[in-house]
Amino acid sequence: MRTQVAIIGAGPAGLLLSHLLSLENVESVVLEDKSRSYVESRIRAGVLEHGTAQLLSDSGIGERMNREGMPHGGINLGFSGRLHRIDFSQLTGKAIMVYGQHEVVKDLIAARLGNGGQVLFEVSDVTLDRIATNEPRVSFRYQGQNQEITCDWIAGCDGFHGVSRTAIPSGTLTFFEKTYPFAWLGILAEAAPAWEELIYANHEDGFALFSMRSPRITRLYLQCHPDEDLSLWSDDRIWENLEKRLAFPGDKCVRRGKILQKSVTAMRSFVAEPMQYARLFLAGDAAHVVPPTGAKGMNLAVGDVWLLARALANFYQKGRTDLLESYSQRALRRAWKAQRFSWWMTCLMHRFDHDDAFEYKRQLAELDYLTTSHAAATALAENYVGLPWDD
Repeated sequence: MRTQVAIIGAGPAGLLLSHLLSLENVESVVLEDKSRSYVESRIRAGVLEHGTAQLLSDSGIGERMNREGMPHGGINLGFSGRLHRIDFSQLTGKAIMVYGQHEVVKDLIAARLGNGGQVLFEVSDVTLDRIATNEPRVSFRYQGQNQEITCDWIAGCDGFHGVSRTAIPSGTLTFFEKTYPFAWLGILAEAAPAWEELIYANHEDGFALFSMRSPRITRLYLQCHPDEDLSLWSDDRIWENLEKRLAFPGDKCVRRGKILQKSVTAMRSFVAEPMQYARLFLAGDAAHVVPPTGAKGMNLAVGDVWLLARALANFYQKGRTDLLESYSQRALRRAWKAQRFSWWMTCLMHRFDHDDAFEYKRQLAELDYLTTSHAAATALAENYVGLPWDD
């Protein structure tokens, strides 16, 4: 099998890259080790930056998103028992879109397969070879047979645990990591959202997040220990803690419903530098992971593949290699800004075990400043709705 770009991973990064390349008449094949049903039902992030939503619309993928998604013009910060709204529309002229990552994946798969794109699910034994030559090779097993793709370039979009990053020779990459001493206990509940926009709550018992996935499904999180035993968290205990941490003046409160899913999400930061080696490019979680507090994970991946698709299109259409050669530098510049923002939001909203009363009061003072200063609120809004992909 021969193609121009072999893409490893059928998450939002790999699928969107394949879609964007197809619009530029660049051939690609996407390899995914999970089944189609698995990747379409895998619950992940649900907040799309302004630029992400705009790109999906402009590239012909946004019809269902624009019909079913929920545009939000701001978020709420909860602290000291009160809610304070950060008005994105007023501060930046932009908004975010609440639309589940798995819904984006469904739309992208339908578009790729509907347009004759090659997306191979349930492949195994993927091996990257000859990536330092002009004709890289990807070997894999598919439908009981050993197969091979030769290509010009490989895009590693297969996540933190994928094979792409580990195919780069040892000692080539530098890793930067930070592990946080807490996690998120998350639930997906069959309950209509009580509030219209997200709430980030700083509470003396720990952080809580109110979010949603649709007009009928609520997504909620509680700060917990990284090794939390889910069996100790009954539904009633979860709801009681959410109700306590998300209690604010007014007639709105957390609505209970059937809990459809429980999980514990680790909190970590990770960056691999550089994001390219010879004919292999890394994108999304294969190159960087952020704590979910700032809602940057999928949006960073989208920014990566937007840069990479443009660079590859320029190579095939104009013979230019400069954008390919500078891909890592440009992608990392934005990734580190997202790391900074995610780290700041995480430290601002969570309780650390070693923090004393002084640190908690300092957090509250910073939140008070943030919600009363136009300049500080604007900085938060600019980062949350999304910084430029190539500034």
